[in-house]
Parts: sequence; structure tokens; C-alpha cells
Amino acid sequence: MVIISSPHYVSSLLLVALLLGGSRNPGAQGQARQEMPTVRPAAQLLPPSPGYRLPDGETYVYSVEWHMFNAGLARVSLDQSGNQQRVTAIADSLGAVNLMYPVHDRFQSFFDPRSFCSEEIVRHSEEGKRRRDSEVRFEYQRHKAVRNDKDLKTGDSKRLESDIPGCVTDVVSGFYYLASQALTPGTLYTFPISDGRKTTDISARVETTERVKVPAGTYPSLRLAAEPISGPLKGKAKISVWFSNDRKHTPVQLRAKLGWGTLLFRLQRWERK
Repeated sequence: MVIISSPHYVSSLLLVALLLGGSRNPGAQGQARQEMPTVRPAAQLLPPSPGYRLPDGETYVYSVEWHMFNAGLARVSLDQSGNQQRVTAIADSLGAVNLMYPVHDRFQSFFDPRSFCSEEIVRHSEEGKRRRDSEVRFEYQRHKAVRNDKDLKTGDSKRLESDIPGCVTDVVSGFYYLASQALTPGTLYTFPISDGRKTTDISARVETTERVKVPAGTYPSLRLAAEPISGPLKGKAKISVWFSNDRKHTPVQLRAKLGWGTLLFRLQRWERK
């Protein structure tokens, strides 16, 4: 995933940056319009739908487009690691964008397949001239996320502890969590995500059904609209994501309209071990 004008969000890997942020165009100047409060369900992770099965051994390959450029390639795979599920996401910039701001990131998340609670995140990022490693552990007994960052060029390290609720997901595993739900049109899901900093609540509404054509094929799909509704990311990102309208709920397309342009992720193919 590639964003020239905002390196922090480039670094967030494929689908994840779109939940983590980006700057929208500011609204009109003047007095803000007063809006009626919206009643939302409490942020929580719900059990998966009866009969749902995680796509163990499958890899999704996405093209990433930015302003009509073929900006990058993203691969997301899921496999079992002991009693945990492991998501591996790899993002590489391509073409002209790679010449201007090369990005090569690897992100791994480990979560409990029964609850979808994230347990650990491991990430290696190469963005421009920066080289960083990050690790996050979720210690639910203490209600803390412990994050360790290391700058591989300077050797500087930083440790951060943040408060978390009893169960959180993360910006990659969160898509598998959504796929595990019934996704009935009109349903609103509200759930917490964390990357070891401040926890953000995400609101995702199933808007409608429609057919979507991507390089991997044409899919009857369920379109969801998602955005952060709390924390420092509130009001800074909105995305649309299309899940296949079948038992697997494969994410086939994702689009974000942000202040600096539009990012589009389209499923190229899927692979199975």
C-alpha cells in the first residue's frame, strides 16, 4: 500500500491503513451544524456466526491503485499457529510510486479463533529511508497493550503501555472478524481495535448488496461502510469494503476516499496451500 504524501499511513499495510487514518478535506468554514446524537451498540467483539469457518491456508492477493497508478501489491494470508490463528500481511510498492517512496512492510497478527481477540502483533517496516521493528502484546488480565518499537537505523527503542478493554482486534485481523459475522444488510457492528497505542472504536454498517467485478472475477457482494468513531482517528477516515455474499465473506474490494486521493484495493487472485 502506498501513499506518497503521508508516509505514516503508507506504512500501515494494505487494508489496514484505511482504518487507521488519512486526512479528509476540511469542512466548510463557519458555525458547525449541530447533529442529533446517534445511538450505537457498545463496542465489542461478537461470537462468529454458527457454521463460519476461517479460511485457513488461503492467501488473498490485491492490487493497490492510487490516482489510477498501479501503486503496489498486497498479500494477506491466514494459517494456524498452535492454538492461535496467524495473519500475515505483506505490502510492496511498485512502479513510479516505488521510485518516489519505496515501501516494503510485513505485518503479523496472532489472535484467538474462538473470540477473535488479538494477542500479539509483530511488524517490520521499510518506508523510504526508515527501518523499524514493532511488537505489541495484549495483556488482557491487566487491561494493557504493551508496545515496543525499535529504529533499526539509529538503534533507538521505545516502550509504551496503553489501556485496552477486555478484548480488541487489530487493523488486519478486524477484517476476518467482520467476515465471521452474518453481515445482514442494515446491521451495525461496533468494535474496538488497537495497535498498541490508544484504542479506537470502529463502526461498520452493512449497507446493501451489489455485484462487483474485480480481476479475480465477478462477485455478488455485501457492501459495508466503516469509520473510526472514537479516539484520535475519529473523523479522519471512511472506507467502503465489499465482502462476497456467501459463507466465506471474502473481502474482494476496498476503497477509501481521503483528502489526498482515493485508494482502491482489488482482489487479483487467491491461493491455497
